[in-house]
Amino acid sequence: MEVQITSENFESLKNGNLPLVVDFWATWCGPCRMVAPIISELAEKYDGRIVVGKCDVEENEEMAAEFGIRNIPTILFFKNGEIVDKLVGAQSKQKFEEQFEALL
Repeated sequence: MEVQITSENFESLKNGNLPLVVDFWATWCGPCRMVAPIISELAEKYDGRIVVGKCDVEENEEMAAEFGIRNIPTILFFKNGEIVDKLVGAQSKQKFEEQFEALL
């Protein structure tokens, strides 16, 4: 299950016991809509092992700016509170799954 990421819950999720994947997206973004079902499917598959969140860049402009998000979708991968990887743009399910596996 995906979690809505906001500036209010981000720090606790980032520093939690599980790795965190954050999908920076916007409703008007075509590539974001393409990857959304993949991210949702992986969120279900890795439930309990990885926290998957979605962060709307228009509702959370300060977070997008903090991480230098210039293109969406941008997916950031956090482990132990630190960014360990990043994917920008639409990717294949296989590529996303490889990144999820690398977090475990």
